[in-house]
Parts: sequence; structure tokens; C-alpha cells
Amino acid sequence: MKRIQEFINNLHPYALCYISTPLTIAQIILVFILPQAGSETLRQIGLILWWTGAAFGWLPIFTFLRKGNVPKGKSYVHTTQLVDTGIYAIVRHPQMGTAWLLMCIALMLITQYWLSVALGVPAMILAYVDLLKADRRLVEKFGDAYRQYMERVPRVNFVAGIIRFAQHRTGG
Repeated sequence: MKRIQEFINNLHPYALCYISTPLTIAQIILVFILPQAGSETLRQIGLILWWTGAAFGWLPIFTFLRKGNVPKGKSYVHTTQLVDTGIYAIVRHPQMGTAWLLMCIALMLITQYWLSVALGVPAMILAYVDLLKADRRLVEKFGDAYRQYMERVPRVNFVAGIIRFAQHRTGG
């Protein structure tokens, strides 16, 4: 296990994303080339998860641009300030975490084919491992402030994040 962890830690910072992205793209392609099969209810749940994931994918762009102290002319990913409000008060990784995982699950439910599952599960695992690496990078960048943020806000579990957020707002 330790050798695997060392191997992962020594990978290029975006190596896991370079692998999981084509897997997810292949899942998307399957939606268009495979005939509809299976349960319509599962497909509808998949569509709800897809649109929920889309919201988690887009909201960080606006939040970072408003609150992340992004240098003029730079992409929203070049934040210079820790953002812990808005969507980032619910989950630490809304875009590359929550959105990606929801979309992979959604695609499995929409297609309901084993091939989609065979592509989606590794994509989800790789994306999640990438989030662990991202947390380490962000601790290096923001220090103790990020460690405290990690204690308050879940990595990708938006249900737990909403509950914690609501409890904090009501003083409970």
C-alpha cells in the first residue's frame, strides 16, 4: 500500500485527471451511441444527478472570480485567497470532486450498460485519489487555514456539507 501511495504522490500533478477524463468522455459518448435500455426511473435519477453535477461544476467559477482574489487576466483557478464561502462552504471540491463523481454516476444510470460502469468506476476512483493530492497541495499553499477548513467542510459529500452548513447558520 505504501508503494502505491508513493507512486501516486510522485505522479505529475494532473496525471490522474489525464486518465480519468478520457474515461468520462467515453461514458458521455456511450449515451449517444447505445440504445436506451433499463429502467426509466433510473434514467430520470441520472438526469437529476447530471444537472446537480453541472451546478457544482459551474458555481465555483463565479465564486472564485468574486472571492478568490484572482489576478487580473488570469483564469479563475489562479486564486490567491482561500475561499470558504458560497459553494465552498458546502464542499471543498465542488468541481473536480462532487461534480465529476455525480456526473460519472449519472452517466451510469442514464445508459445502464456494464461498459459505462466499467469506465465510470475507475474514473471516479482516479478523480477521488486526485482530490486527496489536491488537499495536500492546498495545505502547502494555504497552511493551517486550509487544515481548519478541511475540518469544517467535507471533501465531496454535499449532503453532509448542507447539513453542517445549516447547523452552523442556526447555531446548532
